[in-house]
Amino acid sequence: MLALTLAFVNPARGQDKPDIDSETETRASKYKDVKRKFWFNTYGNIRISKRLFWIAQTHLRFEETAGTPYVGQIGQIYNRHAIGYIYDKKTNFALGGVLRLNFNTDPDSDGPDLLPEYRIWHQYQFAMPLYNAMAYHRIRIEHRWSKSFGEEDEYIFRNRYRYMFRLKVPLNKPGLQPGALYIAPESEVILQSGKQVVDSPLEDVRLNATLGYIINPRLTVAGGFMYSFGQTLDDGSVYNQNYTFRIHLYFSPDLRKVKNKLPSVHFRD
Repeated sequence: MLALTLAFVNPARGQDKPDIDSETETRASKYKDVKRKFWFNTYGNIRISKRLFWIAQTHLRFEETAGTPYVGQIGQIYNRHAIGYIYDKKTNFALGGVLRLNFNTDPDSDGPDLLPEYRIWHQYQFAMPLYNAMAYHRIRIEHRWSKSFGEEDEYIFRNRYRYMFRLKVPLNKPGLQPGALYIAPESEVILQSGKQVVDSPLEDVRLNATLGYIINPRLTVAGGFMYSFGQTLDDGSVYNQNYTFRIHLYFSPDLRKVKNKLPSVHFRD
């Protein structure tokens, strides 16, 4: 009876002890080699009424090839548009859509050369004066339909949740005004969810440093460098890494009649 009781309490007694290491699969995080990229981005904020503005953005995104760093091939073309609403001088919201064209940059792939990707996005941005600088908080949510380049792949749906914090600090002027050179450190976290997102919720972390110049109230140019990393969709233990040089052109024409114009607002990003 004692032997039977001990066998019930400890069924492994008298048997070979299992090899825990052989039964338990352990995964260590792995970072892929850095991929080098170059982005040219235009950002249009076009005033169309007292409270409404049209967001019109086009991004050309290049990436390296075996023989040419940064600009060896076109990777994506973005067309992002929305209608924005100005709540007050420091707060605005937007709702719109995105058509992204994804080019097949894998030389070993037999898939199509080009695939469209579709998104619906909404954004909430808040500007805060900080001495002679401005701080920006941006929350952007995207509903995304994308497809990989495999012959059997189908479109999948994911949600993206983005938070960005950015500072704009003038260097040679008392404020952000025409003729001001400014520096803009920026960080953004991008999370994702969906049926295919099992262990890879962290899609991207972006760390930027940008130097800009305000030509006039309607035109600004900027350039900078970004380091980013994030989990791959198929395996959350594997991380992508990117070095990206970025050039930006900001333009904000005003289509209203002069008598209807309000003072400038802080809604650029």
